[in-house]
Amino acid sequence: MTSSETEDGLAALALSPHPDDVEMCCGGLLALLASRGHRVGVLDLTRGELASNGTPETRAEEARAAAEVLGLTLRENLGLPDGFIDASGGARDAASAAESQLGRLVEAIRRLRPELVLAPHAHARHPDHVAASALATRAVFFAGLARFETAPARPRHVVRKLVHYGMRGAFEPSFVTDVSAVYPLKQRAVACYGSQVRRGAADQPTLANARLGEAAWEARDRYYGAMIGVAHGEPFRVHGALALADPVAHFREGSDALFFPEPA
Repeated sequence: MTSSETEDGLAALALSPHPDDVEMCCGGLLALLASRGHRVGVLDLTRGELASNGTPETRAEEARAAAEVLGLTLRENLGLPDGFIDASGGARDAASAAESQLGRLVEAIRRLRPELVLAPHAHARHPDHVAASALATRAVFFAGLARFETAPARPRHVVRKLVHYGMRGAFEPSFVTDVSAVYPLKQRAVACYGSQVRRGAADQPTLANARLGEAAWEARDRYYGAMIGVAHGEPFRVHGALALADPVAHFREGSDALFFPEPA
């Protein structure tokens, strides 16, 4: 796992408002894609410095450990201020765009050249998650505009699809991915964030380290898995219709296992 410029673009880049968000929300998909040989990266937008527990340094170590578990090609941190992700990107005009939050994210997308960008769904509890959803939408759009300037300058890059991953709140997904085969990897990756998910005597109580915190996340994944007849599923939403080149092949491969079991 590296944190540098890539000779080849990424198949998928997951934007994580804070270290640990993508592991909890779409860690199964990331592990699944990596296991299939795809180049997968994570861009943490902040260092999580406002978290009630842990330190930015500890969370950076935890993020590196989780990246190894998931099999990521790279992981980087954009260093935006925790608690103050700007939904508009912070650019007042074209002249100020390059140094803004929007410009910094556009530069990263152009440099890493992902086919898919994964970002939080806007229906979320944390203000940073809501803002990150809007910021990602703007950045994916402007990454494809040749006249949008970044520092350093990068050629434009057109992302194939922006995919929103589900947070804590329920939403109607465009598709659900079966992550049952890699679910132990997701659980191991989440467990890397001991400062967030384990509650010691001196720690502040949070949703992440609540007694039933891990069970709540698994219940979510079992709920979405049940939608498609598998043990664990992760939900995703895209804007607009999904194009299927061969609907027969698509539904033959991805049919609900509950109703179309493998032949004995």
